[in-house]
Amino acid sequence: MNASFGVDHPLVATHDINQLRDLLIALGFNMTAIGKHPWGTSTSLAMFDGCLLEIMGIYDSALIDEVPAGHFRFGRHVYEYLQEREGVALTALHSTDSRNDAQRAEDAGFTVAGHLEFGRDVTLPDGTSDRTKTTLALLPDLKFPRLSFFLCQQHRPELIYVPEWLEHPNKVTGICGVNIIADTPYHSDLVARFSQLYDGYTKFDGGFQYQTANGVLRVMDAACFERTIGRVPEAIAQEPLPCIAGMDLVMSEPAVFSEYLKASNLAYGEIPNGFVLTSPETTANTTLRFMSKEYK
Repeated sequence: MNASFGVDHPLVATHDINQLRDLLIALGFNMTAIGKHPWGTSTSLAMFDGCLLEIMGIYDSALIDEVPAGHFRFGRHVYEYLQEREGVALTALHSTDSRNDAQRAEDAGFTVAGHLEFGRDVTLPDGTSDRTKTTLALLPDLKFPRLSFFLCQQHRPELIYVPEWLEHPNKVTGICGVNIIADTPYHSDLVARFSQLYDGYTKFDGGFQYQTANGVLRVMDAACFERTIGRVPEAIAQEPLPCIAGMDLVMSEPAVFSEYLKASNLAYGEIPNGFVLTSPETTANTTLRFMSKEYK
């Protein structure tokens, strides 16, 4: 299971949530039906044990200022970044106590804009109905807006991490890494920032990384990204500030995943521990890698 400040879910914002959801289903993910938030965003999830893959769109731009968290408006944040380009607009970090974790983040120099509480009705595999309860603590970053985070606490995890929902036909079992592109002059600033949350970091040619409670948080320049991961989408290449450009997922049975990959007709390449999708524009400017073990 995940723990506080581990990677929970980068939020992949897309103009066409139906198309991206269909693509992920074809790739073998068990995606939830498209749901709606009261602040105008639509969502579909692939759930894992302690983390998830979330794609998000806008279903009603008239609602994007609803349910503010202090000065932060979740719907507006996603909407405005979608006007610029598709991609990761916010990233959730896991929380086991959103109030205490928010205080820890604030002590580390992050801005806590406010908190959001919401729930959604669920029908469990045995047919019973219940309602989830979630608290978010919003941590917008004015200097690096696409590296804005929020803490996500599931108060009723038994309604989220339901065993039947965690099984995916493609045998993907979770997220094991987030890949950030940042020009070298920003690296010292990001080291100073992330070192307040995570113990130590490992340097490599072109970047550095931290181990979180769930997955690696990896920062690299564009040349390193292209050398080690893949082509940088044009929309991200034009991005002047640091941003998340990809994520890594773990698969338990590469041979099974390979069959789904071939059937999907998506462009891909083979890497030492698995596969990488090589046309990130089809996955909302987010390069997805699938690995048989966590990349170190």
